[in-house]
Amino acid sequence: MITSCRSHLTKLSFIVLTGLCAITATSVFAQAFPSKPVRLIVTYPPGGSSDLMGRLMGKKLSELWGQPVIVENKGGAAGSIGMEYASRQAPDGYSFVLGNFGPALVNPLMSKVSYSMDKDFMPISLTASGPNVLVVPANSPYKNLQELLDAAKAKPNALNFGTSGPGSMSHIATEMIMRQTGVQMTHVPYKGGGLALIDLMAGQIDFIISDALPAAEHIKSGKLRPLAITSGSRTSLVPGVPTFSEAGLPGFVALTWWGVYLPTGTPKDIQDKYYSALVKVMGDPEIKERFAGMGVQAQATTPDEFKTYLTSENNRYAKLISDNKIKAD
Repeated sequence: MITSCRSHLTKLSFIVLTGLCAITATSVFAQAFPSKPVRLIVTYPPGGSSDLMGRLMGKKLSELWGQPVIVENKGGAAGSIGMEYASRQAPDGYSFVLGNFGPALVNPLMSKVSYSMDKDFMPISLTASGPNVLVVPANSPYKNLQELLDAAKAKPNALNFGTSGPGSMSHIATEMIMRQTGVQMTHVPYKGGGLALIDLMAGQIDFIISDALPAAEHIKSGKLRPLAITSGSRTSLVPGVPTFSEAGLPGFVALTWWGVYLPTGTPKDIQDKYYSALVKVMGDPEIKERFAGMGVQAQATTPDEFKTYLTSENNRYAKLISDNKIKAD
């Protein structure tokens, strides 16, 4: 009997000790994080907005953590290849992805992708958002948004609008305009916004809703005329340009956004370290200034706030994409 009790106590002690060791190991791991280089996966090639943002964020995180943050570009399929790659990484905190409006929201709504934003990723923080601007050639007859819409209403499908591809913000925002106003215009998709801007300046298309930064350069040079921006308020990047609400479309807002995601299963302590780090990094005056120069606002939200925002965006665009049968090429 005594031997049996001792045996039972020994087993119980072993179980308790094992549990304590596991808890201690997890705590030490979290406290030590990061103890080696961290990879930041960017879902587009080098040189674009996502890449530039990622490198700025990575530099600041590296300074904060005392470990290198290495940007890994995985472009292709409008960002879907990078998101699929990020979904297969170990949930240990040593890789995270900067996902944006395209691969994190629109692509899964338009086509079958090999990743699930709900099952494979944990949203940590919204990190940036910014407007787009509707521009026409400098010699266009349209001096404001209402004149363009009146022309579109008078001759359905006569006006051509360029986009950086099906499901891009330039496409989605224009579909929103057509739904809100009832006008019909012809979609001309390109393999990138830069190519569309070139044809716009050459007079091959009538207008495009472009990222603010590249459009601003051509606006300053006098090659393009801005008619409206898609944000809720005006921006210093294209000063004097009215919002769509001011130009005659009440409540019209369409922002491109970026956020940080971790693989599902990443320990809570590591998630918390990312969030607290992002609050510091995105609030850094240099980051705010550099992001503003790219036409976007640096920000940080709690994971719950980010999830709420994502739900709102999904609800907003899912019906638009479904009703208009928007599909990827």
